[in-house]
Parts: sequence; C-alpha cells; structure tokens
Amino acid sequence: MRQPTAQLSDILLTAIAPMTWGTTYAVATEFLPPYHPLLVASLRALPIGILLTVGLRKLPQGIWWWRILVLGGLNIGLFQALLFVAAYRLPGGVAATAGAIQPLLVVLLSWLVLYEQPSRLSFIAGIAGFIGVGLLVLGPSARLDGIGILAALASAAAMGLGTVLVKRRQPPFSLMVFTAWQLTAGGLMLLPIALWVEGPFTQVSRTNLWGFIYLGVIGTGLAYALWFRGISKLNATAVSYLTLMSPVVATLIGYVFLRETLTSVQSLGVAILLGSVLLGQRKPSRQAYLKESR
Repeated sequence: MRQPTAQLSDILLTAIAPMTWGTTYAVATEFLPPYHPLLVASLRALPIGILLTVGLRKLPQGIWWWRILVLGGLNIGLFQALLFVAAYRLPGGVAATAGAIQPLLVVLLSWLVLYEQPSRLSFIAGIAGFIGVGLLVLGPSARLDGIGILAALASAAAMGLGTVLVKRRQPPFSLMVFTAWQLTAGGLMLLPIALWVEGPFTQVSRTNLWGFIYLGVIGTGLAYALWFRGISKLNATAVSYLTLMSPVVATLIGYVFLRETLTSVQSLGVAILLGSVLLGQRKPSRQAYLKESR
C-alpha cells in the first residue's frame, strides 16, 4: 500500500501538467504566429520530441511501433491540433472547456477498457467539474464559437482515450523514452497536414520564438513527462480530474494578465472546479476487478 505522502507528491507533480496546459491559450494568442493552429501544434511537439529521441538513442521495437503511433496520434497529434484550434477561436476560459468533459469520458472508458467499476463519487465529481466550467463560460466576455467548442470537446475525447490506453499499455522502457517517442510521432503526423492546409509561417519574430521555446520545453516536454508519470502511478480516473486545473489556470491568467473580467459566478465556478479536483482524488470504493493486460 502506498504511503499518503508519496501519493500526494504524485498528485501534485501530475497536476503541474494540466496547469501548464492552461497557459497554452494565453501563449497561443499573445506570443505565437496567428492563423496556424495545426503548424503551431506540430512545432510545439516535434522539435523537443526529436531532441529527446536523438539524445536518448533508443527506438521502438516490435509491437511498440504501432502502439506509439496510436498513442502519439491521440495524446499529441489530435489533442494538440484540436487544442490549438480551440485556443485560436475561443477565449482562454471557454477554450479550456476541454477539461470539463474529459474526466467523465475517462470514467466511462476506464470501465470499458480497464474494467474499473466507476463509483458514484466519480460521477459526482465529473458532473461538478462540468458545472464549474459551465459557470466559467458564463463570463461577460465569453465568445461561443461553434467550431472552437467542437474542437475543445474532440480534444478532450482524444486525450481521454489516450490516457486510458497509456494506463493499459504501460511501456517496458523509461518514461522519457516513452514521452519522446509520442511527441515525435504526433508532431510528424501533424506536420505535413499543417503545411498542406495552412502553409508555412510568413515570418517568425523573437516573441514567437520565445513562445515556442516555452511551449516546447515546459508546456510539452516537461508537462507530458509528468503526465505519463502520473498515469503510471495513479488511478487513471483520478489523473483525469487534474485536467480541471487547466480551465482554472487559463481563467486566472486571463483575469490577471489579459484584463479579462472575473465575475462572482465565475469565481463560484473556480471554487467548484477545485472541489471537483479534490473529490476526484478520493480512492474509488471498488477497485479494478481485472488486472490491466499488457
């Protein structure tokens, strides 16, 4: 049985990932080239993925080639592309609605794929999180773009499925190798599509370069390493509730740095979200009744 202090440390370290993802919306709109969500998503993951892969000097073997393609496509390719489409089309707090639906999806997918019977507590926490983000969306500056909302929901579905599959297929190699391969695979999948649909950047400023460096090193390399580590050590459903920290951070950044308003209703939404995150870390009453297959 794991010590409570060790589990708390794992939770706090894992929470850093969605908190850094919450900064994506402000960075995308303030520091990165406009009108290139797919290319930005690719260049966020691909350079750091290649650097890590070359530095670690290890490639997938056998069945892990296609597993990495699937996991990289879900966790990096689809998730990042749709996340940036939402980020460019929606305000930060609204774009972060991706985190609202993901815990409920992971609860259901864990039931189907990992055979983890969901508890009533899991559904309560998930519904509370959804309500909390809904209250954030009700801010006076909310701009509900249909394509942006669909992109946010689809990104949550991709990441939710990727989270469950990572939990099911724990790799027999180091965490950094696992992270590097997924970043490289997802970035490579996106790059030709981005260049075909959007074309290359017409110009890249020094501000843009700093934005890419931050997103590549902190918001992608470090964040995904901590995220995959958390999945390996914590319950998949509990990890998914930490994604609710993303809209909280995005909204607070918009309020503090971008001069967006924060109403009393939105403040209530933040409180509900934080409560949902804490509730989601409670151990389920029923444990998985079938071991995860390798």
